[in-house]
Amino acid sequence: MDYRGKYILAPMVRVGGLPFRMLAAGYGADITYGEEIVDHKMLCCERVENEALGTVDFVDKKSKDIIFRTCDAEKHRVVFQVGTADAVRCLKVANMVAGDIAAFDVNMGCPKSFSTSGGMGSALLDKPELIHDILTTLRRNLNIPVTCKVRLLKTCGETVELSRRIEKTGVSALAVHGRRVADRPRDPANWDGIREVVSALSIPVIANGDVFDYSDFQRMKDATGASSVMVARGAVWNASVFRPEGMLYWEDVKTEYVKRCIEWDNNVHWTKHTLKAMIMHFSNVEFSEGKALTRCKTLAAVADVYGLQSYYRELDVARGGSGLSRELLFLT
Repeated sequence: MDYRGKYILAPMVRVGGLPFRMLAAGYGADITYGEEIVDHKMLCCERVENEALGTVDFVDKKSKDIIFRTCDAEKHRVVFQVGTADAVRCLKVANMVAGDIAAFDVNMGCPKSFSTSGGMGSALLDKPELIHDILTTLRRNLNIPVTCKVRLLKTCGETVELSRRIEKTGVSALAVHGRRVADRPRDPANWDGIREVVSALSIPVIANGDVFDYSDFQRMKDATGASSVMVARGAVWNASVFRPEGMLYWEDVKTEYVKRCIEWDNNVHWTKHTLKAMIMHFSNVEFSEGKALTRCKTLAAVADVYGLQSYYRELDVARGGSGLSRELLFLT
């Protein structure tokens, strides 16, 4: 995978499933990251080839929940991101998915408690020896690119020092979110901090933070010198941010997302979560659409809210009534 000159979909919990990744790719995203998945959760999974959908599913052996789903169409660009605090567990997960992905990434920037409480995410930032252990273990044993994603530390000097140590592990690229752990999304991203990292490294640096329009990609590259640019919230609000021709109307993008969710039989709770994130930026989830969405228990019900009942049924018929047929009971 080439990490230079790319526009990238960031990893986002409960958003970055296969439907949203495929949606972003359709609008022009060069590389798409899956959501962070904790190593313990993945190690409880088995790999299943889903013939009805044409996907590869990693399914929890007990709950039968789909923890990670991918397909051949994205194999050349999808990056699996793991949450880990242990080199051995991390490598086990990497070996499970290596044949179905383009690259493997370690989350070292998530500040949320579900990640940091297990010593993962941003909790790794003050453990350089553990970072070195995890990344070198992956690099020695994998034949696909290995990367990691970090946040800025308290000072530029500390960030640069850690970034140099990461570079020495042999990773293919480093993604830098231009905020510190204590910062909030409303705080402006520190592009100058990213520029300091770029200046200190020879490997590609992926800049992340405050990209909301297609023109912001180039502005960020110019301001930071980064090889590539990654977008998170801007893509959730309107995934067509990747279109050189300009963004499409958000309502149309939202409808296209629902179609992708139906096409890939997405988890209904994740589907609703992402749709509400889209709605909240432009409207209010307490209006009629949001309330109707809250009541939905199945993808069939979501299709009904967005006038896609026919699309839903056509796909089910094309699949011989498998995969989605259990939800048709809701509409009959």
